[in-house]
Amino acid sequence: MQFTDFVALAARLFEAAGVGVMVVWSVAAVGLVAVRYRGTRRRDGIRVLRHHLGSAILLGLELLVAADIIRTVAESPTLQQVLILGLIVLIRTFLSFTLEVEIEGRWPWQQGRQDGECPDADEAQGGGREPPPP
Repeated sequence: MQFTDFVALAARLFEAAGVGVMVVWSVAAVGLVAVRYRGTRRRDGIRVLRHHLGSAILLGLELLVAADIIRTVAESPTLQQVLILGLIVLIRTFLSFTLEVEIEGRWPWQQGRQDGECPDADEAQGGGREPPPP
């Protein structure tokens, strides 16, 4: 196996991992919310589901960007390939940024919840939340 074949395989694996993360994590999130949030807690469940779906998409996008970078670097990159990669990275970065704002409910430079903290039932019901700064 030549180096270019190995790198092409690595790029495919990263792509598969990105798609797999989005699909598996999304299905797991729907199942979790369907079981835990029923009846009157349905609105809380929707918020938690959006958080989990956004996180799945963010992680999947990161893996897909890595696959694009690996693929472009592995081949002898032309100016056109580099420009296409730059455009893809720019679009995916914008999507990641807007998803992060949607999930966290704040701009990344604002203080708030710790990274990776998932809203739970108490928080979804308003317990333990501090009011946002003025």
